[in-house]
Amino acid sequence: MAKDSQRGAVRKTKKGPSVGTGGHGRKALEGKGPTPKAAERTYHKAYKNQELAERSAAKRGAGTSASPRRNSGPKGKATEELVTGRNSVVEALRAGIPAKALYVAVRVDMDERVRESIKLATERGIPLLEAHKPELDRLTEDAIHQGLVLQIPPYEYEDAVDTASEIIAKWKKGHIANAPLIVALDGITDTRNLGAIIRSVSAFSGHAVIVPERRSAGVTAAAWKTSAGAAVRVPVAKAPNLNRAIGAFQKMGFFVLGLDGDGDVSLPDLALAQEPVCIVVGSEGKGLSRLVRENCDQIVSIPIDSAMESLNASMAVGISLYEISRQRAVKG
Repeated sequence: MAKDSQRGAVRKTKKGPSVGTGGHGRKALEGKGPTPKAAERTYHKAYKNQELAERSAAKRGAGTSASPRRNSGPKGKATEELVTGRNSVVEALRAGIPAKALYVAVRVDMDERVRESIKLATERGIPLLEAHKPELDRLTEDAIHQGLVLQIPPYEYEDAVDTASEIIAKWKKGHIANAPLIVALDGITDTRNLGAIIRSVSAFSGHAVIVPERRSAGVTAAAWKTSAGAAVRVPVAKAPNLNRAIGAFQKMGFFVLGLDGDGDVSLPDLALAQEPVCIVVGSEGKGLSRLVRENCDQIVSIPIDSAMESLNASMAVGISLYEISRQRAVKG
């Protein structure tokens, strides 16, 4: 009897098919997709190593404020950028672009560009920092650096109104021979255009370049290179609001001249060249914005062939500065 009762107990606990359970295990048989990469599994050593590397890079970035092209810093604060690649680095050093440090990869394959970069950096007193390739990869966010990275400090902009006021004061005291001449940019976002304009301002005895705080090109490594070193001599100032700055310039005695194809006066007929002048140039596509145009004292056009719709912004500025310089030399 005991054996029979045991058998009965076994029969009762034994599992077997029952009605209505045929599809319950179907999901268990389905695949769970591809196996996640090691770096994506939170429990894996690779994930933890990656996390440590990111935290280390973040700390290092906070100390050096460096990143590949632009470092994302606190809102409203200037950021640094990196020039990467052997050609770019040696050209930047030849152009005299201010630099904070030159990173050179450990056991870098030496060639003429590397040797010249190290020589130029040493002569200018730029610190040379050795770094392993993985560190340079992290620093540049995997940009092609070829073992050379040049760290560029942020450009220190002056205040537009303060700059114009100082120029006027120096002119009135006789410290500046020619009447003040500045150029303001309205909606120009190409850094090469900015660099070319800075170069023209320097070539024709201009005193400053004004850029708006928003929607405008800034003084980057590309602008430095295009200016051919003129950015050292010509201050670039920022205006939080270009229209307000224009109003302030006018109160100081500046005549604000906007460049546009549909102008009130042709450039050769300009009668204000001897006065303090602020030339305002807009983007090649959109031209001057409506409010800026309305706030200008005069809209000046450059005579060109009818087949050409418009001139490049930097070219228009260069032509205008030349004409003002020419008129000043004739009457001076």
